[in-house]
Amino acid sequence: MKDSLLKSLAIQSERGVPLRVGVVGAGKFSTMFLSQARFISGLHIVGIVDLSRKKALTAVKRACWPAEQYCAKSFSEAFKKGSTCLSEDREGLISLQGLDVIVEATGDPIAGITCALKAIEQGKNLVMVNVEADAVAGPLLAVRAKRAGVVYSLAYGDQPALICEMVDWARSIGLEIVCAGKGTKYLPKYHFSTPETVWKYYGLKEEEVVRGGLNSRMFNSFLDGTKSAIEMAAVANATELHPQPEGLKFPSCGVSNLAETCRPRSCGGQLSHSGTVEVVSSLERNGHPISDDLRWGVYVTFAASNNYVKDCFNEYGLMTDVSGRYSSLYRPYHLVGLELPISVLKVGLNREATGTPVAFCGDVVATAKRSLSVKEVLDGEGGYTVYGKLMPAKNSLKSNALPIGLARDVVLRKDVSVGQTICWSDVDYDRANPIICFRREMEDTFI
Repeated sequence: MKDSLLKSLAIQSERGVPLRVGVVGAGKFSTMFLSQARFISGLHIVGIVDLSRKKALTAVKRACWPAEQYCAKSFSEAFKKGSTCLSEDREGLISLQGLDVIVEATGDPIAGITCALKAIEQGKNLVMVNVEADAVAGPLLAVRAKRAGVVYSLAYGDQPALICEMVDWARSIGLEIVCAGKGTKYLPKYHFSTPETVWKYYGLKEEEVVRGGLNSRMFNSFLDGTKSAIEMAAVANATELHPQPEGLKFPSCGVSNLAETCRPRSCGGQLSHSGTVEVVSSLERNGHPISDDLRWGVYVTFAASNNYVKDCFNEYGLMTDVSGRYSSLYRPYHLVGLELPISVLKVGLNREATGTPVAFCGDVVATAKRSLSVKEVLDGEGGYTVYGKLMPAKNSLKSNALPIGLARDVVLRKDVSVGQTICWSDVDYDRANPIICFRREMEDTFI
């Protein structure tokens, strides 16, 4: 049996070799990670970089770091003294010799893919917090990482990695996976939310937003369904669970009804087929809250292979559907960046990913939030013009759909109706753009 992560870290640290980590992006997720990382003996955060050093400084202060911890003037000084350097020099951090793990947490898909390719080129293991980048090009990034002999991992604490863990558990004991996913707050009208309306829907006051350092575009992505679509694409690509033809339906469902709801329609449920992903809503369609909702959690539903296993479900108190064949396991909460050390330690010590893409099953396409006119500029995830919708990858490629992660700062060539999927042919774009070329290479590789 392998040693525990902390024991392995202690052994390595006693040899004078701490686990050295670089963090790219100083937003909410990183701040949560940093708040825990300083308490883990043997884990050394060498550098934190952001487009604005001031933002990195704000992050460590919010994370309650003592000033002496982040006083290093350079990465080399931080490396030698066991302190941390705050900087705007992403290239310098990624190129630093001796780093074990890069944490990419910018939330920007183009920046994330660029960072990932550089890290892989430099032989660095990568924890991809940036699920937006993973949804655009994760499968090919994972291939490149494997060829380079490094690890490409989803981020523990974020829901996709936790869902992958549950799927792996169920498959490892021989259970048939029927559905895997998470909960969220959802109503159909949320698809049309903008950064101006998002805090009203969340019921948050301005002082709460400021105190929490909350980003209106990011939280609008959570609300309008984009983030759910992106996360389920990441799960689909890491588990080979195939999205439903219509994408996510967000059925209203509490934990007591997971097995009933998240089973195939042919058996009385709401899924088009077994072996898929779905997000359940914590609200009834009339807006009333569900008493046993799974808003913050993750789940997996599975099926008994025979009557004996079905009887075991009953004997050991599992909640099942009316037939007794379908059951579920759920985790009611996730702690986001507070749990990220699990990925960092597993990747850095054991070279073990906490979820990684193995196929291109799910894609997230740009969908018009309102009627859009020719020459309008799309503003991407969490904005005013488009939201992301989950599709089977083969369907999105057949329709030449524009990925949501690349639907920013591109100009419409024609009018688009509300709810319409936007295609590459609907926009002007730079065919020589290296990120677009990388995405096209991934399509050719997997489909």
